[in-house]
Amino acid sequence: MNLNPDAFIQVMPYLAQGLWYTVIITFVGVAIGCIIGSMFGLMSIARFKVVRWMAITYIELIRGTPILAQILFVHFGIPALFNYNFDPLFTGVAVIAINSGAYIAEIVRGGVQSIDKGQMEAGRSLGLNGRQTMRYIIWPQAVRVMIPPFGNQFVISLKDTSLLSTIAVAELMYQGRQFASISFNMFETYFMVCIFYLMITIPASILLRYTERRLDKS
Repeated sequence: MNLNPDAFIQVMPYLAQGLWYTVIITFVGVAIGCIIGSMFGLMSIARFKVVRWMAITYIELIRGTPILAQILFVHFGIPALFNYNFDPLFTGVAVIAINSGAYIAEIVRGGVQSIDKGQMEAGRSLGLNGRQTMRYIIWPQAVRVMIPPFGNQFVISLKDTSLLSTIAVAELMYQGRQFASISFNMFETYFMVCIFYLMITIPASILLRYTERRLDKS
């Protein structure tokens, strides 16, 4: 096996640029996904059937299709219908937001439903209406339950950004592929790609475990 030690260093500027895009897409996409997920998660447990079914339809459609299919549909399918091209970066953020939103919606639903129903009655006995009870009593308790699975979803969404290389988003995997295609140093390149992903996922996992331990003690 022939290794090129210099390639481990030469690929780093490419990957550093790609890492920046990966982090930005993940943070912005998941942040928007939190808004979408919170809304649809609460809709999925609403009293009105129409609202519930709207949320369930969205959640099942997204969870039931591969994210790669969603990327290709948003970037190529929708523009073909409306004769309009999306910027790849926009597609990346949009798909990560929509995809993570469906999973976060289930996290929100599970978190809220895990709180004892007596908490709602307790809020009413204090003179709070349904919205106030949700905001001041149910939601703060539910957030504690939701933090660990949310952390897992963040890591999953971060790794899912690698599929955006199929539409030429200049994220980590795409930059690695670009360098590999011009240098032919396949082992060195993809080894460093894995290292760069681990540079994000390992600290995120450590922070997640630390947060879980703190929540268990409190």
